[in-house]
Amino acid sequence: MKLLHIIADYAAGDLAFSEMISALARHLPADYNWHPTAVHSFDTVGTGFIVAQLGLQQESLRAPSTVIYANCAPRKDRREARKNNSGEGLLYGVLTNGVPIVVVNSGYSLSFVRDNLAELWEVDVPRSGSQFRSRDLFPPIVGKVARGELDFLKGRLDPQEVIADIPRQVVCYVDSFGNLKTSFRDGQDEVLAKLQPGDRFGVRINQSRPISVTVASGSFN
Repeated sequence: MKLLHIIADYAAGDLAFSEMISALARHLPADYNWHPTAVHSFDTVGTGFIVAQLGLQQESLRAPSTVIYANCAPRKDRREARKNNSGEGLLYGVLTNGVPIVVVNSGYSLSFVRDNLAELWEVDVPRSGSQFRSRDLFPPIVGKVARGELDFLKGRLDPQEVIADIPRQVVCYVDSFGNLKTSFRDGQDEVLAKLQPGDRFGVRINQSRPISVTVASGSFN
């Protein structure tokens, strides 16, 4: 089975998602399936988190041939007005497990896989010319990746130089059950390192009122 994961900041079932998938289908090999995953508008943190979750899955949990395509381009890398809808550049990479990825290098969209990239390349594709680049400009590139045709590579890049570091102490993703996926990591925060199952303390998210929570070692513990 061959699978293309499509990650974008269009609402699930939105017309924009449908138009993009229609354009992709024109360029993908017939033996590819695809699955869309939506993040909130301009949410590059959520995009990067999902790229890592799906791209770095252990081999037994992913399709034998998996390609990751992510587009979330808030066009916030420059403050001035855009000429001809110019946006952040499209990059091609290969993760250390061999999974190829095609991702717009915006915000934190590549941060969570920065240290897991075996190679990273600039893609020879226009950065302007359409407000809807994921439909009008990027599908041929994704199709070439699926076919193993890499004639679009423009120049090799150092991930440490062109990709932002993972944001610290933020909510990365909220799943359909309301679970909060964060960028806290074991041993990296002095306060969290001292907590034990059963401890209670207060948390505040986005300036909300403090919420009392209980520490547990698992969702159902």
